[in-house]
Amino acid sequence: MAMAAVAANPADTAATAVDHRKPQREKVPGLESQRRQIENGRRRPLRVGESWFLVGHHWYKQWEVYVRGGNQDSSTFPGCINNAELFEDQVNWRLKKGLVEGEDYVLLPAAAWHYLVNWYGLEHGQPPIERKVVELPSTHKVEVYSVELLLVRHSDMDTPHTAQFSQTDSVDLVLHTAREQFLVSPQEETRLWIKNAEGSFERLCNTRITVLDAALKTGQVVVMETRNKDGTWPSAQPHDTRSTLEEEEDFQGQPGICGLTNLGNTCFMNSALQCLSNVPQLTEYFLKNRYLEELNFCNPLGMKGEIAQAYADLVKQAWSGHHRSIVPQVFKTKVGHFASQFLGYQQHDSQELLSFLLDGLHEDLNRIKKKEYVELCDAAGRPDQEVAQEAWQNHKRRNDSVIVDTFHGLFKSTLVCPDCGNVSVTFDPFCYLSVPLPVSHKRVMEVFFVSMDPRRKPEQHRLVVPKKGKISDLCVALAKHTGISPERMMVADVFSHRFYKIYQLEESLSSILDRDDIFIYEVSGRAAIGENSREDVVLPVYLRERTPARDYNSSYYGLMLFGHPLLVSVPRDRLSWDALYHILLYRLSRYVTRPSSDDEDDGDEKADLEDKDRLPKPGRVTEGSSQDPGLEQAGPSSRVVSRSRAPVDNSPGPSHWPQRARRKHLFTLHTVNSNGTSDRSTFNEDTHAQPYIAIDWEPEMKKRYYDEVEAEGYVKHDCVGYVLKKAPVQLQECIELFTTVETLEKENPWYCPTCKQHQLATKKLDLWMLPETLIIHLKRFSYTKFSREKLDTLVEFPIRDLDFSEFVIKPQNDSARELYKYDLIAVSNHYGGLRDGHYTTFACNKDSGQWHYFDDSSVSPVTENQIESKAAYVLFYQRQDVARRLQTQASSSKPPASSACGAPPKSEFVDVN
Repeated sequence: MAMAAVAANPADTAATAVDHRKPQREKVPGLESQRRQIENGRRRPLRVGESWFLVGHHWYKQWEVYVRGGNQDSSTFPGCINNAELFEDQVNWRLKKGLVEGEDYVLLPAAAWHYLVNWYGLEHGQPPIERKVVELPSTHKVEVYSVELLLVRHSDMDTPHTAQFSQTDSVDLVLHTAREQFLVSPQEETRLWIKNAEGSFERLCNTRITVLDAALKTGQVVVMETRNKDGTWPSAQPHDTRSTLEEEEDFQGQPGICGLTNLGNTCFMNSALQCLSNVPQLTEYFLKNRYLEELNFCNPLGMKGEIAQAYADLVKQAWSGHHRSIVPQVFKTKVGHFASQFLGYQQHDSQELLSFLLDGLHEDLNRIKKKEYVELCDAAGRPDQEVAQEAWQNHKRRNDSVIVDTFHGLFKSTLVCPDCGNVSVTFDPFCYLSVPLPVSHKRVMEVFFVSMDPRRKPEQHRLVVPKKGKISDLCVALAKHTGISPERMMVADVFSHRFYKIYQLEESLSSILDRDDIFIYEVSGRAAIGENSREDVVLPVYLRERTPARDYNSSYYGLMLFGHPLLVSVPRDRLSWDALYHILLYRLSRYVTRPSSDDEDDGDEKADLEDKDRLPKPGRVTEGSSQDPGLEQAGPSSRVVSRSRAPVDNSPGPSHWPQRARRKHLFTLHTVNSNGTSDRSTFNEDTHAQPYIAIDWEPEMKKRYYDEVEAEGYVKHDCVGYVLKKAPVQLQECIELFTTVETLEKENPWYCPTCKQHQLATKKLDLWMLPETLIIHLKRFSYTKFSREKLDTLVEFPIRDLDFSEFVIKPQNDSARELYKYDLIAVSNHYGGLRDGHYTTFACNKDSGQWHYFDDSSVSPVTENQIESKAAYVLFYQRQDVARRLQTQASSSKPPASSACGAPPKSEFVDVN
C-alpha cells in the first residue's frame, strides 16, 4: 500500500497509488465527491472493536484545501499521505508521546483511510497507524496509544521483552504472547503475575478479562511462571528449600501415593482431600487442565476460582510422583479465608469439610455464568418421569460443573399431610447420602450407689436403661443389682463436691449426660424431701474445711468444700443439732475415727441447745429460691468452683432454723444454701427454703480424724465388667432406613397448601437417579438437646458389586444393570470419640489398582480385608460403567491398570486395626 514517491501531478499520483490495481485507475472520483465521502465517514459513530487510522493533521488540512479548491491541477495537491511528524523515529516507528487529536492528527474510519490510500498513496516505508475502538466506562474511544508491557520469565527477571497490546486484548493473549516469546512447550503449565509500583507481585488469575479490566499500564512488568515437574510453583517455595525441591524432583514414586502433613488437628482435612483425590475422573479433570477453561471468576456464590486453583495445585503435586508428602498450608489458608469455621487449628468433621469443598469447587467451576430464576414446581399429579426430568433440567440450568457431572444425583421426596391427606411430590438433587445407623433403644449408664450402711463403700454400677426412660427406670435397674427397693433411692448429680441437681422420679433420663457423675443414695423408706406426711426427712449434707483467707486480716477464714456430699435420712422426732451430730458421725464412721474419751471437749456449755431447740418441721420451697437462711458461721466460703449454670435446688426444708449451732469436738454444723455457702444478709425469717447442712472441719481435726483415702474409696460391681455386644449391620440396612417413612419433627413442620397451615407431615425419600461417584456418609454422630454420642457400630459394606437396583425407583432397563452397581474406591475413617479423635483414609490408586492407607504424611499399602472397620465414616463408590470407560480411555495412552482395586501388592502390609 505504501507508494514509492510523490508524483508531479494528481493524475500521475493517482495512477502511481493504484498501479497494482489497474481496474481502479478510472474510478478516482472528483474532488467534491472525495470530500463528501471522507467527511461522511468521519461522522459515523464509534463501534467497539472497529479499526480507525491516524492521519497527520498537516497533510489532512492540505488535502482539505486541495479538494475544496475544485482544481485537480492546483498547486495545493497534498501528495502521498505522510505521517512522519507523528513518529519519534524512522526505525521503530514508535508514536510520539502526548499527541492531541485535532492538533497533531485526525482519526479516519477504515473505509475512509482506504479511499485516501487508493487515491493518494502512503509515503514509502511508513506503516499505517491503525488503532481499535475500546469501550470505557460510559463511552467509546479510539485507543491511540497501545499498552506496552515488559514480559519476563520468573527464572530470568533481568531480561524483559517489550510487547504492545490493545486495552481490549485479553490477558490470555498476553499469556499466549509470553509463551511464544519464551518458547514454552504446549505441555507446560504457566501463569502470570504483575509487579506493582511498590515492588509487590499480584496474580493475574482471570485470563479472560481485558488488559483494561486488569488495569495493566504501559511499562508494567508481567512475570510468566512455569510449573515445576513436581507440581509446585517456583514462587510458592521459599529460597531456603530449593535444595530440598531438587531432591524431591529427583524422587520418583507412584503418582497419587503421597501423604499430607498434619498442620495441627488437620487430619480431618487430610482425610477428605485424600478421598477426593482418588476419584479418578475428577483427578484427571485437573491433571489435564480442563478446569482452566471452566474457572468461574464472577460467580457471587463462588470463591473467585481460588478454591479450585488451590485444590488443583494439591492434586498436581500429589500426582506428580515427585513427593513422599506435601504440606497443604496454602489450601488450609484458602479454606479458612472462605469458611471461617475452619479457621485456626481446632478438630473438625471430615464430612463437613468435604461438603464445603464440593460446594466450593462446584461454584468455582460452574459453567453457568449467569444463573436464571427457576420456579420450583410440584408434581401436581403428573407422571414421575416427567416431573423428574423437569427438575433435573431446572437444576442444570443453574448448576453445571464437573462436580454435578460426577457427584450429583436425584431423589424423590413425598410429603403427606396427616389432616387432609394432600400429597406433595418433588424431585431434589443431592451430592451425597447421609444414611442413619440402626440405633439401639437402650442406653448404658454408670452410677455410684451409696448405701445407708456406713461400713459399705460406694459401688460403681453399669446399668442398661431405656434411652427415653425416666429416673425411676434407673432406680429399677439398680434395684436388680442391689436388692434395694427403688422407693428407697434418691438420684443426684454431683459436681465439685456439691449437689448440682437432685432428680425427681418422673424426670427424663435424657437430661443426664454421659459425663455427669450420678450418685444414687439409699434413704429410709419413710423418708422424702418435702413430704410432711413422711416420718423421716432427707437432709443434703456437705463437707467443708476451714482455711485461712488470703488477706491481711488473720482472723478472717474461708471455707472450702471437699469430699462427696451425702443424703441422710433423719427421723423427724430427732431433728436437733445434738442428734444430727451423732447421726452424721455414724454415717461417716467408715472414714472418720471417733476420738477417745480423753479427747472429748464439750465446748462452751453456754452454747448448749436445749431440747426445745429441735430442728423444726420442713416446709415447702420453690426451685431456685435465693432466700437461704443460715446460722452463724466463722466466715464465708471461699475457693468454691461453680458451674456455668446455677445449681438447681428441688428440695424443700424446715420453715425456720435456730440461729446458733453447738460446737462439737470433731466438727461443727451449719445451715447453708445449695451452693454450700450461707449469707446472713439474705436471711429472711419468713422463708421456707430448704437449708442444706454443712459439716465444717478445722484443718487440724480433719488431718487427725478424717481418712481421705478411705473416704474416696469405692468398689466396682460385677456389672461394670459387662460389655454390650453390638451386632454388625449391613450397609443396605442403613440405606433402607434412609428410605423409610418418617414423621417430621415439631421444629421442622411442613406448610400444607391445602390446609393453609404447618403440619407434622410424613416424609419419604426414594432414590431416583444415582451419580457416577456415590458418596455415602454414615451418621455416626448423634446429637440431641441433652446428649451427644458416637455410634461405633460395625457397618459391613461390600468392596465390589454394591447393587442399588432394589433402591432406585426409576423404571430400569434390564440391559443396563451396570448402571446400578458400584465398586468402593475410598473410605474416610474416624477413630476415637466425640471430643477427640483421628481421621485417616483408605483409597484405591486409579493407576495401579492397589489400596493404600493414608495417615497424614504416612502412606502404607494394605489388603482389602483391612478396609472394613468400626471407624468407617464416609464411603466413596464408583459406578462400574464409569470405571470401564476410564480404563478404556487410559489404555489408549498407556498400559491398563489392574482390573480392580485391591489386588494384593507384592510388598509388606501394615495392620491399621
